Amino acid sequence: MQGYTRKTIQQKLMQNLTAASVQSVALGFHALSEPLRIKILDLLRSQELCVCDLCDALETSQSKLSFHLKVLREAELVRARQEGRWIYYSINLPQFVVLEQYLAEYRRFSPILTTRSCQE
Repeated sequence: MQGYTRKTIQQKLMQNLTAASVQSVALGFHALSEPLRIKILDLLRSQELCVCDLCDALETSQSKLSFHLKVLREAELVRARQEGRWIYYSINLPQFVVLEQYLAEYRRFSPILTTRSCQE
């Protein structure tokens, strides 16, 4: 890690970020910014659940829950599976790995970044 310049580190962080991956990361963090969506994900962490089970557990209306599930689906943080007239939701772990890897790049390089002061 020694010998990296600030510019080299920034290039390294950005090299794997395509326009699609930037959008994917942004959607993921946006989805994680709402407390109710965090609660939904916590419930789905251990098992697949249908909307009615989520509504009961969260004591919220189906319409409100549907909006938040849509945001989570668009961010690819959850998967939806239809069985008969019921839709079951589960965690989409590969997308969490994408977000985790994005953050890991910052953790990996943060100890070697030096502070700098502006020169007038």
